[in-house]
This record gives sequence, C-alpha cells and structure tokens, in this order.
Amino acid sequence: MGRSVVLRLFAALALMALAVATVVVLSTSEASAAAGTASGYATQNGGTTGGAGGQTVRATTGTAIHQALCSRASSSTPIIIQVEGTINHGNTTKVSGDSCNTAAGVIELKQISNVTIVGVGSGAVFDQLGIHIREASNIIIQNVTVRNVKKSGSPTSNGGDAIGMESDVRNVWVDHVTLEASGGESEGFDGLFDMKDNTQYVTLSYSILRNSGRGGLVGSSESDTSNGYITYHHNLYQNIDSRAPLLRGGIAHIYNNHYVNLNESGINSRAGARARVDNNYFEDSKDVLGTFYTDQAGYWQVNGNTFDNVTWSSPGSENNPAGPNPTSNTTVSIPYSYTLDAASCVPSIVSQTAGANRGLRESDGNCTPQNPNPTTPSPTDPEPTDPEPTDPEPTNPPTGTNLSLAGGSDGSSKASGTSYGNVRDGDLSTYWSPAGSTGSVSIKWDSATTVSSINIREAAGSAGAIGSWRVVNADTGAVLTSGNGAGVIAFPATSLRKITFEITSSTGTPRIAEYETYAG
Repeated sequence: MGRSVVLRLFAALALMALAVATVVVLSTSEASAAAGTASGYATQNGGTTGGAGGQTVRATTGTAIHQALCSRASSSTPIIIQVEGTINHGNTTKVSGDSCNTAAGVIELKQISNVTIVGVGSGAVFDQLGIHIREASNIIIQNVTVRNVKKSGSPTSNGGDAIGMESDVRNVWVDHVTLEASGGESEGFDGLFDMKDNTQYVTLSYSILRNSGRGGLVGSSESDTSNGYITYHHNLYQNIDSRAPLLRGGIAHIYNNHYVNLNESGINSRAGARARVDNNYFEDSKDVLGTFYTDQAGYWQVNGNTFDNVTWSSPGSENNPAGPNPTSNTTVSIPYSYTLDAASCVPSIVSQTAGANRGLRESDGNCTPQNPNPTTPSPTDPEPTDPEPTDPEPTNPPTGTNLSLAGGSDGSSKASGTSYGNVRDGDLSTYWSPAGSTGSVSIKWDSATTVSSINIREAAGSAGAIGSWRVVNADTGAVLTSGNGAGVIAFPATSLRKITFEITSSTGTPRIAEYETYAG
C-alpha cells in the first residue's frame, strides 16, 4: 500500500509539471471566442459573454484548465480556454493561486467570472469528471462532452452531476454539449444538468442529454425556490427516467426540444414553479408534463406542442399530470426575443444541430440548420489545410477486401424482421434496423484485425435517416471517431477484434444494408 501511495504521488507531481507545458497561449490570429451569441435568459441581467476579449489558451488536461484559471491577473480577468482531448481523474489535479479555487477530480469554476471553456479540434471529452460552477458568473461552456460522472462507486466527481451549479451563480450559457450517463442512481449516477441554491439566468441550448435516471433539476428541495430564469431550447432528451427538468419555484422557458423515451416523467413543475412550454415534440414517453411526486403544485403555459405516443397516469394526491389534453393554468411573459420552429420539424432540426462536435449549427427559425457566422472562425474548425475532423472521407468506396464478409456481427437491438447478419451478407436488399431510433451494430472477428475505415450503406428508401453516430473500439470502449450521416468513415488504423457503429440520433427509422470494414 505504501509503494502504491508513493507512485501516485510521483504521478500527480508529474501531471502538475505537464500541465504547465500543455497550457498554450494562442496568438491573436489563432484566438476565437465561443461561436455565436447567448440566447434565452442568459441574455438578461447584463448578458453572458464568458471570456470574450480575454487571452485565449489551449489546454489538454484538467490540470491545465485549472492552471489557466490560476494564471490570470484576477479571478475576474476574462479568459477563453480551448480544450482538446480527454479530461479525466488521472490528469486533473488541484492548482493554487489568487485568481482560482480549484480541486482535484473535478473541473472547479468557483468564485470566478468571465470564463469560456470551449471544445476544439478533435473534441473535448470530460470522462467521469464533472464541471462544478459555484459562486460564479458570466460563464460559457460550449462544444464539450461530459460522460459517466458518478456520485458513488469509483471514481466519483461533482456529486454525480455532469454539470452542476450552486450558490449564487449568475449568467451561464451551456451550448452544443453532450451530457450522458450509463444508468440511474442505483448505478451511481445523479443529474446531468443541475441548478440549486440561488442560480439564475441560465440557458441550455442545442445539447444532448441521454441515458440517465435524472435529466436535471432547478432547486434541491421544496424550500430551495431562489433559482430560476432558465431557458431550455433545441435540446434532445433521450432515454431519461425523470427530471427533464424538475422545477422547484422560479420561471423556465422550454421550447423546441425533442423528448424521446421519458420513462417515468418529464417536465415536473412543482413548488410554485412556472414553465412556459412552447413547440416541443414529445415522443414515446410517459407523463411528459405536470406536477409529480409532491402535493405542492406547479404551473405551466402550453403552446403548439406535439404529443406523439405519450401516455398519462391518473391524477392522485401527489400526481397531477397535465394530460391527456394539456391546457395552460398560468401565463408566463418572456422578456427576450426568440423565434420558434414548428413542433413538427423539431426532431429533424434537433438531430442536425444538437450536441458536441456537430459544427455548432443552429436553426434559423424556419427548420433549417445554419452554420456559425462565417466571419468568425468556429472553434471546432481545424487549420485550413486539414479536413473537418467529423466529416467522412470522400465518398468513393475504399479499395481492398471488405473484412466484414469474413466476420461475425451482433448489436444492441434489432427491429422485427431484421438481422445483424444482414449488414455483412453483401446483399443491399437486406438490412438491420434498431428497435428504436438509436442503437448499435458491431462487426467482430476471432482474432485481432486492423481496420482503418468503414462504409455504412443505407438501405433503399432510408437514405439520410442516420443522424449522429460514434465508431467505437469495442475491445477498449475508445471512441475512434464521431460524426453525422452515413457513408465512408476513416480513422487511424486500429487493431481490434470488434468494432461498433453506434447511432445516437436519427430521422425516421435507420436501416443499414451493409456495414463494410477495410484495412486501408
């Protein structure tokens, strides 16, 4: 045990030394703030600009992020921290300084202001490591993935919240992020996006929240009602048990979100909260709006929503669902300007815009995705001579032998009448479909096989159905690449026994006729 402690100490010291080397100050020509501008309630109370106008630095470790915060002249000196790579417990240590208050095992934005954290290049993934915002203001978090943050088990971080805010937080814009877990409280996870203890003027936009027991809350108890003025728009909530979100007191504006597979309840307005719920699309879900698990009522104003295969429970002393025919029981005035997409196109527009590493696209209000302002370089853009990292290679099929023909296949689920084997039979008339709108299919071999590209060929009549995806080395769980749409996908040559194509969003029913794999 003593030897283990000594080794960990040396490793921690080495990481701290490395952090200084991995904070790279960018020149003016290289620097760029977060793309776009804040929306919703984050535009109120003076607005949210993050680190705009400040120095831009590049960080590849959690310790380097802390070092950047601690190297400022003061705790309010503007700074833009561009993050690339995987941030985890192994590279996130405490750094001390007059302009910061950090801790190991969590990205700590505590007692600070005027900060932007934005993912760049091949992407930023906070793996089992949460982002904690406390006694802070004017914060932007954009284009990052935060996954599998636990409150119990090992390792733990941030009380189990992917992003958590508490104690006098003001003006936070979280945009184009992916927040995900791998289960609920019994598996050690808590909320994906939580606010409590006087947190106000927050916007969550163009983001994905999925595979969690709890989407997020506003207020930690029925007496914690000092939070509010929260906007949620153009987000995907997928496979969430409850809290999408849970509101205790305060005001929330919830518009143009796509809700899929809310398993127990969705928007839970209680303890005097008031929610304006505009032009959302609720699908394959239960009790998507109402007051649940309490006798302290909340309120809602509903306009233009679509309820597609939504079921409703019966009213009770601690259960007041808004449906089956939701009507308004309050009015909520919105102080900022906004443009609503029609609810009918919400699944499509959200699938094309929401989440990290999707190009920071937004809706134009007419159900059409728009790229960031071309006069301001997107922080995810590589150098001009490099291809976009999430774009497939040219659509010419790769040459060589299709290795899938000699392999096996399996997956997460399959729709009736389809088979995993159909993706490797060389027959474009047969196909595999997941049981829902998302799912995964794998190619596997008995021995290690080198793969550097795949070709996903959709079945006739379903072209364009596949939205976002990830290619995963199933031996290690490492994500080889991610992107959007079917076709040829290239990545660094990898030796593995099983490779998984995971569909994380789709329009309609995805159908893969052939999943081809190639060595070159």
